[in-house]
Amino acid sequence: MKKQQLSHWFRALGPGIITAALVFGPSKMTVATKLGAEYGYDLLWVVVTAIFFMMVYTAMSARIGLASEMSILDLIRQKWGTPAGVLIGIGVFLVAACFQAGNSIGAGIALEELTNTPRIPWILFFNLAGLVLLFFRSFYRVLEKVMLGLILMMLLAFVITAFTTRPALGEVFSGLEPSIPAGSWQLVTALTASCFALVAAFYQAYLIQERKRQEPEGTVTDRSFPGLLILGIMTALVMICAASVMHPQGLQVTNASDMGRALEPLFGHNASVFFLIGLFGASFSSLIGNSTLGGTIFSDALGHGSRLDSRPVRWLIALIMATGAGVAIVFGNLPIQLIVIAQSITIFIIPLIGLALFLLANDRSIMGSRVNGRVTNVAGVLGLVLVAALAVHSFNLLFLK
Repeated sequence: MKKQQLSHWFRALGPGIITAALVFGPSKMTVATKLGAEYGYDLLWVVVTAIFFMMVYTAMSARIGLASEMSILDLIRQKWGTPAGVLIGIGVFLVAACFQAGNSIGAGIALEELTNTPRIPWILFFNLAGLVLLFFRSFYRVLEKVMLGLILMMLLAFVITAFTTRPALGEVFSGLEPSIPAGSWQLVTALTASCFALVAAFYQAYLIQERKRQEPEGTVTDRSFPGLLILGIMTALVMICAASVMHPQGLQVTNASDMGRALEPLFGHNASVFFLIGLFGASFSSLIGNSTLGGTIFSDALGHGSRLDSRPVRWLIALIMATGAGVAIVFGNLPIQLIVIAQSITIFIIPLIGLALFLLANDRSIMGSRVNGRVTNVAGVLGLVLVAALAVHSFNLLFLK
């Protein structure tokens, strides 16, 4: 019985693990490494704050998925009309398509440097591998297993490295005190946007409903918190490694090899190899998860439904993969700064998605007994204020200065 309960618990972790995997991509590894290398431990509090709000909104989305048989975009169309649903669907599709290029390049760079072979064949190979996964009959379960394996691989590497570097605990805890070092605003915004990823939180409702379809006789509950904790821990560990190894030496992050230096205390001259394995894991898991997110939501926005085994959903997921691979091949290596800017720009769609989730989760006619409580609403409002303020600041930073 205990073995069955443990097996059920691991299966129930699926939606949370997928959310963590699609959020922890090469962009997050880049931003977290840059923050640690340039500002030490000073901005660890950003990870804690962003993950807290991510948990609040992911839980809201999961409860919406549990409370209603209608998809979240159907609920938005019913409540505010078709244009609102289409607007959010198109926005999510564009964000997913943009970052798919970064995921493809991340996977290509990792294998290029590991094998000393050209990058383009690897980009094509792993996008084709992702497409093959799409047409497995039990795609969702295959997806869960791939994500879980890659996430555990990355977590183990970062945990061992963090312990090996032996960071000063006093300095680590001092990084939990809020402060904004001069010149760090853009990186802070990028990290907040990547950790407090409301697009991924929005997708949690779809994952929960897919799980309900997979287990129609079972009791499906929200088990997203463990996956999000893993996401926060990995992000913090990347920052800690960079802060303890690179920051004291004044090392800057300009490419993937530079980021690998954070692992030198554990792996020595082989640090870049192990980092590239982690970069591949982050890139490939995000390549699958990100395209699945964008294709599913865009299909629903177009009125074709959101079932992962449906033909329109799979073809739109394939479209996002193909678009990302095409951009990666045509434009080659995306500069580190471009990744940071792209991550910052995603903050503009977050307030709209956050507001929709918040209002739906407070609609008693939809939620019933799962409607938001007072504490959740206070945290939800604070999260909306945070992302709105960051959106205003990002607009000013990117377009008015």
